[in-house]
Amino acid sequence: MKRSLLMDFSVEKENSVVKVKREFAAPLEKVWSAWTESELLDQWWAPKPWKAKTKSMNFSVGGFWLYAMVGPDGTESWARADYQAITPLKNFRGIDVFCDEEGTINAEFPKSIWSVSFTQSGDSTIVDIETKYEKLADLEMIIEMGFKEGFTAALENLDELLDQK
Repeated sequence: MKRSLLMDFSVEKENSVVKVKREFAAPLEKVWSAWTESELLDQWWAPKPWKAKTKSMNFSVGGFWLYAMVGPDGTESWARADYQAITPLKNFRGIDVFCDEEGTINAEFPKSIWSVSFTQSGDSTIVDIETKYEKLADLEMIIEMGFKEGFTAALENLDELLDQK
């Protein structure tokens, strides 16, 4: 019987933060690659039936990932993640924003400050994700847009991808 993996999703309204702690049944190197290589991100980042499509990615400090979430009807929702700090196989931090296909930021939507940490735990890897927003209204907008459901579904896609490798 397959054991159940840790999934902890919490919202700290007083700090405008979402925290997700998630365990994956795979070694740290595989999980790190899945979060930092566009060919792998494209296979799991979007909740089904949506798909992620990378236009460009430079995973380095000062670099960014420009990608679209593509709906089953072809609708594209663009975003970019700008990388601010990277410690290989340990953590990375960056700012995620909605934008257009050229990467021009859409200021009507909140920006998310992501901090993602990776820890080997026996034969699995724990990923700690903290997403901070400038104000409570921004956090509430993201939650209303379905962040919890969408991100949970995407992390389940990652389970499937890691099982295949």
